[in-house]
Amino acid sequence: MTGDPDADATPDATPDAGTEQSAREEELIERVVMSFDACQSPRLRELMVALTRHVHGFIRETRLTQTEWGTAIDFLTRAGSITDDKRQEFILLSDVLGASMQTIAVNNEAYEHATESTVRGPFFVEGSPEIPLGGDMSFGAAGQPCWVEGTVIDTDGRPVADAHVEMWEADEDGLYDVQYADGRTSARAHLRTDENGAYRFWGITPTPYPIPNDGPVGELLRAVGRSPYRASHLHFLVRATGYRELVTHIFVAGDDLLGKDSVFGVKDSLVKEFVEQRAGTPTPDGRVVDGTWSRTRFDIVLAPAGA
Repeated sequence: MTGDPDADATPDATPDAGTEQSAREEELIERVVMSFDACQSPRLRELMVALTRHVHGFIRETRLTQTEWGTAIDFLTRAGSITDDKRQEFILLSDVLGASMQTIAVNNEAYEHATESTVRGPFFVEGSPEIPLGGDMSFGAAGQPCWVEGTVIDTDGRPVADAHVEMWEADEDGLYDVQYADGRTSARAHLRTDENGAYRFWGITPTPYPIPNDGPVGELLRAVGRSPYRASHLHFLVRATGYRELVTHIFVAGDDLLGKDSVFGVKDSLVKEFVEQRAGTPTPDGRVVDGTWSRTRFDIVLAPAGA
């Protein structure tokens, strides 16, 4: 972050003082609100009016200085400049402010015992390779092999056959494939559930990693004394006809970062045991693993579409 908020003297006026200054400020808000009266979309007008009132309310409540406002504009400008087809700084900003999780909460209301949603994150990529049931989605990514299995069912307990299940994760160095410059595709794939709604695959045991923090969002976190680290996790996106799309993660039980996840994505129901297996322990599919490996189970419950 650039600029020093303490460098500006805070104006003495307060929005509730009942003074001429307060009246001027309130009159400006109403003029801006009225400027949207001709908007043809009722929803767009609703959003713009609410945004205007909240932004002006923030400016008035904090008595925001011009230098601070300029710093904010510079921050957003730099966030836009660093964003490209592989890095979305605005998603990172949304994530670290908890706005992504709040939007998810509003749009995915609790429904019976359906699996909880969490953030998609900035590293999801459409068009991942398809693997068979029991296939390996790591594609050579560095990390301890991990066997993941479970079923996809609806809230009545019926299996969801042919569900599309996407999986992606960072490697043991804390990087996603798209963060490498060599164009690799690794630790990313999708599969289809069988007639019983079952799925299974090999991945890698999740490890903690920092979100990209070499840009404006990283500066913000450092300025406010927050860590950029995410708790260890494995991403899922599940789609099936007639059901609400699910975007979620599972997290590793015992991870010290569960209570300090930088994007507020951890939910108790998504914390799973990743049980380490000794070297030489037989694997579920007969694969020979050189060294230790882990296994976990994640049963997924989908809410009906429109719920």
